[in-house]
Amino acid sequence: MALFPTYLRHEIHFVDGSGAVLVDELGNEYLDFASGIGVVNLGHRHPRIEQALITQAQGIWHTSNLFASPLQQEVAEILCKVSGMGATFFANSGAEANEAAIKFARRWAKTVKIIQEPEIITFKQSFHGRTLATLTATGQDKVKDGFSPLPKGFRILPYGDIQAVKQATGSTTAAVLLELVQGEGGVRPADPPFVQELAAWCKEKNLLLMIDEVQTGMGRTGNWFAYQAYGIQPDVITLAKGLGNGFPVGAMLAKAEWKDVLGPGTHGTTFGGGRLAMAVARAVLEELSRPSMMAEIQEKGTWLGQLLEKELNGLSEVRVIRGKGLMRGIELNMPAAPVVKSLLNQGLVTLVAGENVLRLLPPLVVTHGQIVRAVSLIKEAVQACGLPTSV
Repeated sequence: MALFPTYLRHEIHFVDGSGAVLVDELGNEYLDFASGIGVVNLGHRHPRIEQALITQAQGIWHTSNLFASPLQQEVAEILCKVSGMGATFFANSGAEANEAAIKFARRWAKTVKIIQEPEIITFKQSFHGRTLATLTATGQDKVKDGFSPLPKGFRILPYGDIQAVKQATGSTTAAVLLELVQGEGGVRPADPPFVQELAAWCKEKNLLLMIDEVQTGMGRTGNWFAYQAYGIQPDVITLAKGLGNGFPVGAMLAKAEWKDVLGPGTHGTTFGGGRLAMAVARAVLEELSRPSMMAEIQEKGTWLGQLLEKELNGLSEVRVIRGKGLMRGIELNMPAAPVVKSLLNQGLVTLVAGENVLRLLPPLVVTHGQIVRAVSLIKEAVQACGLPTSV
């Protein structure tokens, strides 16, 4: 093997797919309820997105960000319109988008609040990336093991505890960074009262409210962005995953009033916002902009949640079912990995979140019939992998 052993891979090689279906090299079909970890939101080989990439690939691929890019400007304008933001920086991944947000917050703190050693509040069980800064911001010790010394400037607090935030806020606090549904942390949605109080507190104390929408954005939870269901408007959001539907692209957006915080030379990227990525992102945004699209996602997400409750609630192996839209987690009274393996053997691709949470991230184009089949398979696998019944 010429690869670092950084991934525990399943011995399956996917070679094709369509919509919510994957096909391996032997011709076996699998129902995909993972979407490449929340990436292929519009399904595999979406014809409109595929054609956008082919068309752009027949032209120039790269000129660097030292030259004008009308396509990049067009995608930025669409993102700002649907998000209520005013400025966009394009990157290549969620970690890079969050890294840009962290740099933005620090520079904003130094230039606007005149804080020399700014601190960012984050939360336990969060996940923001694997660069040194983003893994430090992440509220999970397992991703930090072996990588010290870590950057300073982060304070990690209990998720959902507004009093802890208020007590931790001091003269050096610059921003709060959080996921509204913690993905890697177990598919844990934030309670609306906490989010609304947090937004009010940030406004009162002049703190940046930064929402990590890397996994929740692009329709995943039933809206363009998860924060739109909470009745708040953040100062900064980060995106990736579903923005490129499988092509690497990320973005950091901020309010228009802070546009000059990142002036010439303050940040940069070689590949971020490249022609191929922008062609794909534009096609994704256009598809998500269809008049009925969000309503369809909301309906399917609600139905998936109801069906999971109906079929799994009450099983001794199931502790709780939670999530929003087409982002669902099933917390089990046992490790989730054997269930994922069992489901894979039955032709259903799922994910683990933490040790005992089965995570479901089907493409937004999943059909009702595919949802029924998946829930049926999940019920069978959970029961088959369950703890022995005591006599």
